[in-house]
Amino acid sequence: MRTRAIQTGTMRTGTLHPGAWWVWALGLGTAASRTTNPLLLTLLVVVAGYVVATHRTDAPWSRSYTAFVKLALAVLLLRVAFAVVLGSPVPGSHTIVTLPELPLPHWAQGVRVGGRVTAEGLVFAVYDGLKLAALLVCVGAANALANPARLLKSLPAALYEVGVAVVVAMTFAPHLVADVQRLRAARRLRGRPDRGLRGLAQVVLPVLEGALERSVALAAAMDARGYGRSAEVAPAVRRTTAGLTLGGLLGVCAGTYGVLTAEGGGYGLPVLFAGLAVALAGLWLGGRRSPRTRYRPDAWGPRAWLVSASGVAVAALLVVAAEYEPSALHPGVVPLTAPTLPLWPMAAILLGLLPAFTVPAPLKGALTAPPPPTPEEQA
Repeated sequence: MRTRAIQTGTMRTGTLHPGAWWVWALGLGTAASRTTNPLLLTLLVVVAGYVVATHRTDAPWSRSYTAFVKLALAVLLLRVAFAVVLGSPVPGSHTIVTLPELPLPHWAQGVRVGGRVTAEGLVFAVYDGLKLAALLVCVGAANALANPARLLKSLPAALYEVGVAVVVAMTFAPHLVADVQRLRAARRLRGRPDRGLRGLAQVVLPVLEGALERSVALAAAMDARGYGRSAEVAPAVRRTTAGLTLGGLLGVCAGTYGVLTAEGGGYGLPVLFAGLAVALAGLWLGGRRSPRTRYRPDAWGPRAWLVSASGVAVAALLVVAAEYEPSALHPGVVPLTAPTLPLWPMAAILLGLLPAFTVPAPLKGALTAPPPPTPEEQA
């Protein structure tokens, strides 16, 4: 018999729905993908960082934001290094330095190692790398703000198995960062080196051992809770579910391609919406194979609507701005010109600060402790 979820009266209403944080962060990431203006990209990073600074907790997943910021800086530096060593596709007349060029065989035409390093090529590499760095910072903000366990509980039943795999993958990095910090602090307290190759070699083995122990414990817990078991469903329903889901995802891919290209402006949105509808129908049918209960599910309240709407508004306004003001959102590098800060795209990005003022700042440790039981649970 299919069990039912906990009634609305026992929903959690004191914390923000984790899906709202992901919608907000993905909206900022979409906005970052629509521009190469370094001023707008820096503003997006500042907005995401400010919201994380005011609303993250002491939970293990919140500590991963620093790792994402460091990864973003590494990506930016690596992009510039590639432009210096391998050259840039952007022609330039302002030569900064000329490196010794490595001769390559004829079959490697179009690729060079060394040679002229121009100011135009470096600026183009900085713009491109800053866009990738802003995307990583937005993803890191979602990881730092959204509780992955609560996010898993909010997924539809048909996506539960996929959600478990994604959540385990997302929580791997925060736990890894927490283990490294804990072991380095322990080595400092013992007066042992925690930096350099020697310190790294002494930390890697305990971290891998802890990761293996967590994997074994997770596998045992999942097996004890009946993970992977499903209800009996007729073969026709199973085939229909697979067909609807696959067809819907193909429609979403085709519609997204149509939206992003100039040639598909006429059919992009209709195909995208049709694919979403078909995919949702497939997920609804797939949920019949995996009936699950939810203990005190998170409520999608007014604050969740405001947070998600702010991220969607930032993305939508930047997409519109890219159509009407392409030169402001994509400053040229040939010839070299100083980027300008367009006013209404800047105002659109500032809408991403709405969660900082509409969502109450959590107390330190508030999300790591279990919530108090409701009167129904006490009874």
